[in-house]
Amino acid sequence: MIGQAGIGQTGFGTESSHPVAAPAATLVIFGALGDLTKRLLMPSLLNLARDGLVGSDLDIIGVSYHDGDDEMLRQSLEEFITGGASAKDGEDAAWKALRQRITYHKGDFTEKSTFETLAAKLQGNAAFYLATAPQFFGTIVEQLSDAGALDEKDGFRRVLIEKPFGHDLASAQDLNKLILARITESQIYRIDHFLGKETVQNIMVARFANSLLEAVWNSRYIDHVQITAAETVTVGTRGKFYDATGALRDMLPNHLFQLLAMIGMEPPNSFEAEAIRNEKAKLLAAVRGPCAQTAGKDAIRGRYTAGNAGGKPVGDYLSEPDVAADSRTETYAAVKVEVETWRWAGVPFYLRTGKALTARDTEIVVQFKPVPFALFRGTGVDQLPPNTLVIQVQPNEGMSVNFLAKKPGPVMDASAVSMDFRYADHFTLGQHTGYETLLYDALIGDQTLFQRADMIEAGWAAMQPVLDAWGAGGVAEDYVAGSAGPVGADELLTRDGRKWHSLG
Repeated sequence: MIGQAGIGQTGFGTESSHPVAAPAATLVIFGALGDLTKRLLMPSLLNLARDGLVGSDLDIIGVSYHDGDDEMLRQSLEEFITGGASAKDGEDAAWKALRQRITYHKGDFTEKSTFETLAAKLQGNAAFYLATAPQFFGTIVEQLSDAGALDEKDGFRRVLIEKPFGHDLASAQDLNKLILARITESQIYRIDHFLGKETVQNIMVARFANSLLEAVWNSRYIDHVQITAAETVTVGTRGKFYDATGALRDMLPNHLFQLLAMIGMEPPNSFEAEAIRNEKAKLLAAVRGPCAQTAGKDAIRGRYTAGNAGGKPVGDYLSEPDVAADSRTETYAAVKVEVETWRWAGVPFYLRTGKALTARDTEIVVQFKPVPFALFRGTGVDQLPPNTLVIQVQPNEGMSVNFLAKKPGPVMDASAVSMDFRYADHFTLGQHTGYETLLYDALIGDQTLFQRADMIEAGWAAMQPVLDAWGAGGVAEDYVAGSAGPVGADELLTRDGRKWHSLG
């Protein structure tokens, strides 16, 4: 795994402080002409090549149904990576070398011949990246299996699957069953791109390498935890996908639950992949979300109306392209969950996500319990804000500890102050996407940051009662674009005598 200071440091699952280049392999990308491949996968592979973590023995085959040839695919990717400049005239030697190893394979994902001719091209190690619409995940795995492309006769064969992995518990179970009938769990790499971010990986280092944190990481000292993924962007051109998905399905059972798992998991007995994934799975299995009776008050849904977000005018969600006029889909979700373990008994976790909000802000806020006021009685200190630890995932990756200090002067008075750490102040982050870590780990066989079947299903199981309750009726609460979300989300915490950490 790529380490905390950027590509080139040691990872959790390796003893070496100098990672070697990934082994020779062929990376097959289904959906090679799609947005994900252009925006994230190819720039990440180029970064890995520049850092020497993939070599000249990595070949890339792009698969799509469009007419074209090798040069068509290379130019399509090049236009995004170089802004239209030709690699022949540019100075980027890494891209020039990588582009020569990119080839195109035309074929329909549902046709047997596509996979038979593909399998004939493959020798040695191969990894298959499914950058496609979710309905093709099972079909592609079945077709690869039928063509013999997943047989590990002369090297590894691995399948990388993007989210969403299912749209509810039943569909996730069905997809796991279908795929695991063809390949083993050790061959599957279910991707959650949040886990490629440096700050997310640093949660384990912050927790388990610092005794002062681990000593208070329990219900005796922690009052509650907030996990937020807020965006200023709207659904944009993704209206068709988003209207069938919604905020909860899009973010909670995967992204936010993975952050929850890293915050709440017990210390693993090693940093080997399965040791870490075992502890995450135990934590996720212990999450209890709202039930049918409490979903009405402990799960809040909202939908943005016209306003101004991200410095731009925003229209009503129902006016977005490809959104149904009678849509009941939510663009905001906030949920209160409990973790039924000894460590976390009585500590609520509040999760929220939404679009067209006041700020782009992905963060984890650990709020500690207040101190007794008796000591400060009669001093003029009538309210002491609690200590908090804020882990900023994006933007401005870093961590802040907020605590109390006495104000200068003869009168006893306290003020909240903070100690801040920002990655950019200490490390050279570079223009990395977060996918570098995940691609490199998949090529070297490190599954630490990838979800297992039981983890996927546990996330859906915790949210299924909410999905059922929302599906049975009701509508999302309106909130103005550019605000912090619906009033109901504030009331979710107010009822418990708490409030959300401010966005931004």
